[in-house]
Amino acid sequence: MYDFAVVGVGPAGARFARRAAEAGYDVVAFESGTVGTPLACSGHVSTDIWGYVPDDAKSELLQNRVYGARFHVGGPDSGAYPFYKREEVSNVIDRVELDRTLAACARDAGADVRENHTVVDVDERAEDVALTVSNEDGTETVRAKMVAGCDGPTSRVRKQCGLPEPGEILHGVLAFDPAPDDGDFVDVHLTAPRFFAWRIPRGDAGVEYGLGAPPGASVNELFDRLTAAYDVDTEHFCSGAIPIGPPERVHSRRAFLIGDAAAQTKPFTGGGILYGMTAADCAVDAVDPDDPGSLRDYESAWRAELSREIALGRWIRRAYSLPAPIQRLGLGALSGEIGVHMDRPTSFFSREHLAKLVGR
Repeated sequence: MYDFAVVGVGPAGARFARRAAEAGYDVVAFESGTVGTPLACSGHVSTDIWGYVPDDAKSELLQNRVYGARFHVGGPDSGAYPFYKREEVSNVIDRVELDRTLAACARDAGADVRENHTVVDVDERAEDVALTVSNEDGTETVRAKMVAGCDGPTSRVRKQCGLPEPGEILHGVLAFDPAPDDGDFVDVHLTAPRFFAWRIPRGDAGVEYGLGAPPGASVNELFDRLTAAYDVDTEHFCSGAIPIGPPERVHSRRAFLIGDAAAQTKPFTGGGILYGMTAADCAVDAVDPDDPGSLRDYESAWRAELSREIALGRWIRRAYSLPAPIQRLGLGALSGEIGVHMDRPTSFFSREHLAKLVGR
């Protein structure tokens, strides 16, 4: 009998497994394949990421430093509206290696991390949770007092424990041009329906191109238009779901969701690495595996940390669908040096950012 079983060893699952093991709990974590693969999301993150990995990991993970973004209402030849800081705004990292680093931290803390173990059934019972796990030797049943569903946008834990779905699921795609580029700016194109497309320089690792769009949109065709406009050929095409909008409840009696499974993502970018790990920390601090009632404390804790950022992020997202003349007017009025944090929309109202606006 484990205290916690963790399903999914992405950033949120690995972070929870590590912190729970450090707190003295018996933790087992299952990853259906190899940690870090297949790649399904971008590695463009805020500099806060370095607080979650060992100090010596930065030299292996860092690919490029980013100082701002150029927004376009049209393609690459359209006018650009730059938003920037004098210090680095964000970093581009090796996304696969990040997952492996976080999983190694969980193992070092004492969590039993098992790759190539697929959870095929979750039976939530009065006193525990029984997980049926498939691996190369067959199937086994693993029991835990509680299960943390960290298994992504199409979470099996969410479905089998009867928890509600995210507000929406977007379709994201990305691929890479191997030509090195250590540029200081990412490019954002407000050309994909209800979302955006992007170009991210990754230093010696090349350039990442990607976009997200709602179901029904032809994302492959939209992606081909993007890369044709830049006149590049890409490789290593990846595709994945982007959950937007947390459901009204992310816990049942003995199961709780973290990260993409709970749609703990930024509505305006779809990124969820930092939000998921923030929620993982909330879960470790709040949840007692011997007290199912403590799951309500987790629900309150993560919403206290993230709900305002997510709510404001929804308003930013709505601006992507405004008529092009209004977008140009708004971008023109707001572009320039900024004092905002890329993970915290509320920082738009910070003293630092307001001083930048007034000082123009």
